[in-house]
Amino acid sequence: MKRKLLKLILFIAFVWAFLYINNYWLQTSEYEIESERIPKEFDGIKIVQISDLHDATFGEKQARLVKKVKKLNPDFVFITGDFIDSNRYDLQNSLDFVEQITPFTDVFYVTGNHEVAVNKIDEITKALMDLGVHVLMDETVEIEKAGESLLIAGVQDPLIKAIPPPEETIAESLDEILLDDQKDSFKLLLSHRPEVFDVYAIKHIDVVFTGHAHGGQVRIPGIGGLIAPGQGWFPKYTSGLHEKGNTHMIVSRGLGNSIIPFRVLNRPEIVIVNLKSSVK
Repeated sequence: MKRKLLKLILFIAFVWAFLYINNYWLQTSEYEIESERIPKEFDGIKIVQISDLHDATFGEKQARLVKKVKKLNPDFVFITGDFIDSNRYDLQNSLDFVEQITPFTDVFYVTGNHEVAVNKIDEITKALMDLGVHVLMDETVEIEKAGESLLIAGVQDPLIKAIPPPEETIAESLDEILLDDQKDSFKLLLSHRPEVFDVYAIKHIDVVFTGHAHGGQVRIPGIGGLIAPGQGWFPKYTSGLHEKGNTHMIVSRGLGNSIIPFRVLNRPEIVIVNLKSSVK
């Protein structure tokens, strides 16, 4: 009897440790984008992407997450939606992270479907703007450095317009914000949805930062993610770097969970993207 009880305790301890590591042990993934379109003055720029926090907690007042990001010393932090979770809305829990990183880096943000679903976009965006965050609601920001510039654009999650399919909504948003005189600029786009990769490529976006897929929630070795919103079973875009023509798309596996409470073989991810100019 004692042996069976010991085995049960060990099994429970193993399952707890496995789930803890898979859901709270932060992982970084790093990519380099090299292009002659990147202005020489922006060579070596480091971008950290945070996506799909979903009100998850990483230490008291997000201490572990903040420590990781500070150590990376990014030039920009991109937050690509689902900053909160519509099922357990706790804005301050997520703001605890932002409050501690805006003093040392520029932060850019776009909405995800959960911000739309909770119907508190004004409250969320005001709180972020009060902290100095660049909230991109179908907008662009031109970053200038020593006479050269690059473009940072952001589109709202298509759920806000409730016009299916999302491909058409995002295409319309990009048409509205990308002006003809900006076509030669190197473009960085924040957009929550990876499943509309074809649209980003058609619109000649250089680098797109997306999330939404949660890494497929459960990752199967040799196969990839199991299921993702907007893509269904065995989705194509759940993580990593994807290329189509001259367009690069980064898909963050994100940090938190929503309807499905656990990740499996899919640790929460902080993405790092380094820009490298090949201009001679």
